[in-house]
Amino acid sequence: MRSLLIFTLVGIGAQLVDGALGMAFGVTASTLLVLSGLGAAQASAAVHLAEVGTTLASGLSHWRFRNLDWSIVLKLGVPGAIGAFAGATVLSSLSTEHAAPLMAGILVAIGIYVLLRFSLRNPPVMRHGETPHTAKFLSPLGLFGGFIDASGGGGWGPVTTSTLLSRGKTPPRTVIGSVSASEFLVAASASAGFAVGLREEFVENLPVVLGLAVGGVIAAPFAAWLVSRIRPALLGTAVGGVIVLTNSQKLVHYFGIHWPWSTAVYSVIVIAWATALYMAWRYRRVVAPAPATEVPDAVPSTTR
Repeated sequence: MRSLLIFTLVGIGAQLVDGALGMAFGVTASTLLVLSGLGAAQASAAVHLAEVGTTLASGLSHWRFRNLDWSIVLKLGVPGAIGAFAGATVLSSLSTEHAAPLMAGILVAIGIYVLLRFSLRNPPVMRHGETPHTAKFLSPLGLFGGFIDASGGGGWGPVTTSTLLSRGKTPPRTVIGSVSASEFLVAASASAGFAVGLREEFVENLPVVLGLAVGGVIAAPFAAWLVSRIRPALLGTAVGGVIVLTNSQKLVHYFGIHWPWSTAVYSVIVIAWATALYMAWRYRRVVAPAPATEVPDAVPSTTR
């Protein structure tokens, strides 16, 4: 019962982050699960199995509201599924000793990406006109994103959504909807890969999956409220820093870095994190739209 409660809290925390940022459920959940003592492969397997249900519901919702471009879904999702299966197989074949630093390294890289993505100036969202993404671009992106997502416990959203938005060729609602729908293929394929690689251990993860799912459902309405109360830039920068700091600790221990060098590493991370938070706060304060003011000597409108 205690373990189920812990995993439910992990699901709540991950869903709050994902609901506010539109990404990072897998990265946040995997980091928290590993911190709770779960193995790297087991954590990623549990996250992806839980995401099979959540991504299916998300994809159906986006389809209902016409937020999908099926060309993007297929060109991105099919290669993503192949990459996810390969990533799950690789992570499952590694020993716990070697899987932990690999996953921590990938999560540190993703954490840095998320931190910079939300602390620096946002890329252009939509240029004039619309040029469709080609399979030559989407297929390698999906393959890479799927592999990173499965082997690192998350990263599909940070890799694919941010890349597509930065190109400015597709409306944001279509990007988010298509990426969310294609993630179902990635999650299902990764789960199949973990089922083959972990076998009995995969079945043992079912309580973790249940906890994540329950926590995600509970947190969904609060996540919607969080969006209106906390600026996504500040929240994304904060989450990115937490991911970098927590996973860097595992790398420091794995490589045997001791004091004073370990303290120096943590100090650099904290200083960089604080700087990024300040930049996110300052930039959003500068670009915030000024409140509407009454125009002096305005000419009254005539009555029709």
